[in-house]
Amino acid sequence: MNGHRRFAPFVTNRRRGQGQKSGVGGNPAYPRLRPSPHPIALYEALYRRWGPQGWWPAKTPFETVVGAILTQNTAWTNVERAIANLRSADALSPDALRALPPERLAELIRPAGYFNVKARRLRAFLDRLFAEFGGSLDRLFKVPTDSLRRLLLSIHGIGPETADSILLYAAERPVFVADAYTRRALVRHGWAAPDASYDALTQFFSRRLPRDTALFNEYHALIVQLGKEQCRSQPLCDTCPWQRWLPRGGPRVISRAFSARSR
Repeated sequence: MNGHRRFAPFVTNRRRGQGQKSGVGGNPAYPRLRPSPHPIALYEALYRRWGPQGWWPAKTPFETVVGAILTQNTAWTNVERAIANLRSADALSPDALRALPPERLAELIRPAGYFNVKARRLRAFLDRLFAEFGGSLDRLFKVPTDSLRRLLLSIHGIGPETADSILLYAAERPVFVADAYTRRALVRHGWAAPDASYDALTQFFSRRLPRDTALFNEYHALIVQLGKEQCRSQPLCDTCPWQRWLPRGGPRVISRAFSARSR
């Protein structure tokens, strides 16, 4: 949210360097994963390039929750259009959104894609919020982090990434979010296997970082920027802030190694 504490370059007394010898893995058929630098070194390289991101772009915690559900399988620009429609309809509160007829809700969020599916997912969240917490996010967010994550994951249509986005950006809990950009960057550097689990990707960072909400917030936002600007489907490695940690020959070397060993 716009009011979150911005996180300046982080300083730690923990020794940097080759902090993890095996990366985050999956299939033992894959080659041994490359040693990784400490996540703080990776973070600082991103921060020096792009600075604070001011993410999540929402005015209220409830808007953050709505955005986290709508952003599934679509670009953020499409979510912004759907959010703008909801704001124009004065429907960005739990009571107002719940009062919308299902077909009206689906129409308003149409720009986000899969609008009928996402309308049902929003309604599922709202049904749980009202059934157990009287429609109050404040009451919901008083639940301890581990229990709250389990509760969110039990709601239809909310998976690990969406649950963790809600925890980090709306509830302001120190939970690291891993997304497709995170997986792509770690795999291309040989720090994660292509089939690494979601939890393994988050633990690559969270096990070696202080549990700090502002740090996790800024870090994830910077990885999103990395994925959009540099680590694209066709990567721009020469100007990437993580370029110095690539193997000789670049990500194609890693890709060929994984492909050869997984056959």
